[in-house]
Amino acid sequence: MFELLLGDLSQVELLDVLKPLLTGRKTGKLSFKAKENGEMYLEMGNIVHARTPNSSGEYAFFTIMGWRMGRVTFEPDEPPPERTISIPYEQLLLNWSSKEMEWKRIREVIPSDNAIFRFSPLNGREDKTLTSDQWNVLALLDGARNVSEIARALNWDQFRVIKTIYQLAQARLIERVGEQRPVKNKLIPEDFFSVVENELRKIMGPVSPFVIDDELVEFGEKKDSFPQDKLLSFVEALGEAIPHDEKRKEFKKTMMEFFDSRNKR
Repeated sequence: MFELLLGDLSQVELLDVLKPLLTGRKTGKLSFKAKENGEMYLEMGNIVHARTPNSSGEYAFFTIMGWRMGRVTFEPDEPPPERTISIPYEQLLLNWSSKEMEWKRIREVIPSDNAIFRFSPLNGREDKTLTSDQWNVLALLDGARNVSEIARALNWDQFRVIKTIYQLAQARLIERVGEQRPVKNKLIPEDFFSVVENELRKIMGPVSPFVIDDELVEFGEKKDSFPQDKLLSFVEALGEAIPHDEKRKEFKKTMMEFFDSRNKR
């Protein structure tokens, strides 16, 4: 199935990308590819599923709506693997509109789901009345767990967790101690970029290195530290730059054979 490039979030507003698909009652998958990846699934003009690496549903939708970088593509008629959003798109966008300013304030305090907080004893000496949610979260803010881990421990959706953490931060009961760096992914074969550039050069000529460099910027990665879990989507993105269907298919086939040969070693 082919993908349509809809734009880059550094140049267009996501809402402007979404509106024609929603009002046109489109069905398919929106993919967001950058340092963070995400997906939205549309069905007859309604957003029925959204996901990021750490979340799904309405929280994932809010997370993606806050992104300002990344390439957006659309794969028509791709069915959703599940349904995590049940409200009409008008209500979903209204929810986002009402939460947008709050979301921006929250993200200034909690920049990502990898953020780590702990109780701040110097600021927590005053008597304060806490809700049950705040007590539950505060008990887990040990300076080691990040936001995602606390959500899993409590079996809560992440928006509930970050909103509670934000309230505790505003009350000056907790302090941020940093972010948990993601576990390093297994890196790709050392000769991958030389092989992919050679194959692209056969099709596209001397512009192939620039095509690869542009995609690296889109993915927010570097050649010497490119993670293996983004490999297939990177090859897919490179393939989309090839205008001829047959040559695109041949390029992808060649790269799949390259991966197979490395996996057998």
